[in-house]
Amino acid sequence: MFEAGLVSVSFRQESPERILREMATAGLKYIEWGSDVHAPHADLERLQEIVKLQEHYGITCCSYGTYFCLCVTPLEELPKYISAAKILGTTVLRLWVGDKSPWLWTEEEKTHLFEQCRQAAQMAEQAGVALCMECHSNTFTETKEASLELMKAVSSPAFLMYWQPYSTKTQDENIAYIRALRDYTTHIHSFYWKGKDKYTLAGGIEEWQAYLRAFSGDHKVLLEFMPDDRIESLQHEGEILKQIIAGV
Repeated sequence: MFEAGLVSVSFRQESPERILREMATAGLKYIEWGSDVHAPHADLERLQEIVKLQEHYGITCCSYGTYFCLCVTPLEELPKYISAAKILGTTVLRLWVGDKSPWLWTEEEKTHLFEQCRQAAQMAEQAGVALCMECHSNTFTETKEASLELMKAVSSPAFLMYWQPYSTKTQDENIAYIRALRDYTTHIHSFYWKGKDKYTLAGGIEEWQAYLRAFSGDHKVLLEFMPDDRIESLQHEGEILKQIIAGV
């Protein structure tokens, strides 16, 4: 039901090879590559190098973590990101939805956003990929109500959601978001923060097991950031994540 992996932006300062080597040591089989540093969509040589490294270390790309932002990044750029994702071996792309909270959009702006999302979904359907929206503050999908409204308005199997907990919200509030959007959710980003303070997942085992129990279906659970930002901590955090999954 759940499989453990890693988001490459956890270690922006590290090379793709070192990240994959450390993942293999930690027994993590799935990676989401970030388009900002490790896997730029226009760098075809880098993308091919990553594919060879994935094969060498036995790790699969489960998603392409783009920084494509609907209503900010020109829509005509989207096919380039889709092509890069396919080179890496995945049909899942993570996108962002706007650059402000849902209550700050005028009705005219929201209408334009929804239309652009429908166009993006149509492009994704034709390309055989899924676009998955980041669950994040200061974007349109900040609240469960706005996210659900967007999913229903677009109504496409190629337009879905990610999920991650809000460090400023309670466990019950985060679970309410899961229950509202779980039918649309693909991958999950995993970390244990309280406000802006980062902690090891070891302190949040029960909380994370409660989150995972609220989901249905199959999901990749991807470590995002270390409590101390050190790649040397990946082995420990990976073991805790696998322990969390095993206990669900």
